[in-house]
Amino acid sequence: MAMSREKKASELEVYKKGFENCETVVVAEYSGMTVAQLTDYRAKLREAGATFKVTKNTLAKRAAKGTNSEGIADLFKGPVGIATSQDPVAAAKVTFEYAKDNDKLVIMGGNMGATILDKAGVEALAKMPSLDELRSKIVGILITPQQRIATLCQAPAAQLARVMAAKAEKGA
Repeated sequence: MAMSREKKASELEVYKKGFENCETVVVAEYSGMTVAQLTDYRAKLREAGATFKVTKNTLAKRAAKGTNSEGIADLFKGPVGIATSQDPVAAAKVTFEYAKDNDKLVIMGGNMGATILDKAGVEALAKMPSLDELRSKIVGILITPQQRIATLCQAPAAQLARVMAAKAEKGA
């Protein structure tokens, strides 16, 4: 059944906004996946703040023009979908992890910003820590010196208290 012009224009705008408003796009072939598997995959993406959309290839190619995703337009062939996320690694990480356990989900490539990624590039991106993980590491690095200083400052007082307690026990 053919799409109406208005529906195509609306769908094209959805794709274009998706390409413009995300940091990372991962293109994956999903041929042979069941509805339950696709639903599970989408749920995992949602938990990570990412989304998956089955593509209408012609519309996706047209929408990618003029965006950071223009270089991946040749990946829109056959039954493919796009996983997108604001977090630079979320879509890649979830797709890579899901594809390890499900051979019907095949990563084709993608982009992070203006950088075009092949399958190996997406896998390398997936192995990087997420923004939240990086933030927690930085906080840990910043807090550690203060914790050490506090420990050192408390040590003389604690030793003095132990000496006083020992003296009190001897004198009593």
